[in-house]
Amino acid sequence: MPFLGIEKIGIAVIHLPPLPGSPRFSGSSIDEVLSFALREARVLEECGADALILENFGDAPFEKRVSDPATVASMAVIAREVVKEVSIPVGINILRNSSIEATAVAMVAGARFVRVNAFVETLATDSGLIEPAAPELARYLARHRPLSSRVEIAADILCKHAIPIATGLSALSQDLEGLEPYVEMIVRDAIERGGASALIVTGARTGEAPSPRLLEMVKRYASDTPVLVGSGASVENLGKFLRVCDGVIVGSYLKVGGRAGNATDPHRAEKFFSELRRLRSHG
Repeated sequence: MPFLGIEKIGIAVIHLPPLPGSPRFSGSSIDEVLSFALREARVLEECGADALILENFGDAPFEKRVSDPATVASMAVIAREVVKEVSIPVGINILRNSSIEATAVAMVAGARFVRVNAFVETLATDSGLIEPAAPELARYLARHRPLSSRVEIAADILCKHAIPIATGLSALSQDLEGLEPYVEMIVRDAIERGGASALIVTGARTGEAPSPRLLEMVKRYASDTPVLVGSGASVENLGKFLRVCDGVIVGSYLKVGGRAGNATDPHRAEKFFSELRRLRSHG
């Protein structure tokens, strides 16, 4: 079944400015951040995005798991207002791997999904060693049914800005020799044990496209579970990706100057989602 019921879905990322509790936040309230998020949501929906995902991109450097309740509260307030502002599904990603907090925000705000960067892998990152979220997240979801039942999980495989310690390999490696058995294992674990609704494949860093071979590997072992490209999608490579995967999460390309963290450039967004619709209509 397609992710969120949408064939070849195009999910646009809203890169939020720094939130309370993060080192770069300098405001006296979240009103300015909220206004930014609402403007971004309106523009992206008007430009044709199928869904949105809110990400605390401005909070770098990221903690392994958010420790300040003010950050989580801010995400909840912003998410609730964005959900009310648009008619398309909204998702939550609280970096670096705050999956429980993101799920709580999604539940109370009416969001439809969360992105989990370390789901069934232990990752070495610039935030430290991050353990997989799936065991704790599954129990959290179970405790909060039926409220949690509408929240779907989109899980990263070989997440960007990270190296899985089980192999020492990552998307940083252009040579994927020997990686396939590991990919099969984590894909099957994410689906069969973790219960992921969709899998995400990225490049090595924000804005970088994934290896076509890695994408094909994940898709092969994912079977009927949707696979999304999670970074580096552009008008130029969209057709190539959609021949393999089930949709894209796009951030950097849509922004002013194609730079992550900037506001959305309506011209770039319209161009991207127009191409997505064209490709979708041609099968």
